[in-house]
Formats: sequence, structure tokens, C-alpha cells
Amino acid sequence: MTAMTPISPERAATLMREGAVLVDIRERDEYARERIEGARHHAVSILDRSHPAQPGDEVLIFHCKSGNRTTQNAPRLAGGMPADIETYILDGGIDAWKKAGLPVEIDRSAPIPTMRQVQIVAGSLVVLGALLGATVAPGFYLLSAFVGAGLIFAGVTGFCGMARVLDLMPWNRRNPSPAA
Repeated sequence: MTAMTPISPERAATLMREGAVLVDIRERDEYARERIEGARHHAVSILDRSHPAQPGDEVLIFHCKSGNRTTQNAPRLAGGMPADIETYILDGGIDAWKKAGLPVEIDRSAPIPTMRQVQIVAGSLVVLGALLGATVAPGFYLLSAFVGAGLIFAGVTGFCGMARVLDLMPWNRRNPSPAA
């Protein structure tokens, strides 16, 4: 297995100018909304079906939003990697890249990432349930409890029914992965 070394955004940019390939492991909706120019998209969710290394790759730099997802999945990313490919993790992900003043491409016409939509809807339903429970009838507190239970279930199992429903909404149905 190849070791994955964290590197700074500035070092990553230098390596990219020298031919390194940046691999964005975020999901399609995240990549569609905001990405580093020239990054190859390969979502971590499809690692079991295909590997991000391609013929001719010599140096790969993996990144996500904050660096946590990449660090957690480093063994999976490095698994099956040819020994002659150097691999790195962009320390701090795209957030650190932007903080370093390096450019990103933003497509404001792309929907916001699904998990942010889940946070907006879940938070709105919890507040609505609390307000209606306090002003209309106590039974509305069950709405807040139901949403809370759903969030716990999603955290424990990794399955978020609300995200699945939101993915079916018309604004999320276009193909969000530009030439990835």
C-alpha cells in the first residue's frame, strides 16, 4: 500500500504545475457546485467499483472539502495503488485551497450540495414542529422528534432517506458532473 502524505495547498499547486493530478473525492453535487480547475473527479462512494489512478499518472493529490473525508479514506484510496505513483492528501481540502488564495471554479447555477439541503429542510422542520407545538397543539412536537430520530438513524446507518428524496427533486435531477 502506498503512503499518503499531507501537503499544503501551495505545494499541491506547484506539483500540479509540474504534472501532478489533483483528484476530487467529493460527491458529484459538491463537485458540480465548486471545484479546483483541472481536478479529476472520482467520488469516494465509487471507490469500490473503480480506482482513480489512470495510466500515465505519476503523482496524485487527493482532496475533499476540509481534508477529513480524504484522511478517513486514505487506506481505501491507497489500496490497489501502483507502488510507483506518489500520493498526497491536500491538507485542509478545498477550504484550505481557497484560504490560501488559490482559484476555484464556482457554478452558481448548480444546486447546493444535497447534505446542505438536508440540513436546511431538517432544521426548518424541527423549528416548525417546535413553533407549532408551542402555539397550536403539543402534538406538533412529534414532528421535531421524528426529524431528530431520522437524523440519528442517518448518522448510525449512513442511510439518509431525506437525502434520497431530495435527490429526486427536479432541481437536483440534472447531471451535475461537468466532464468528470
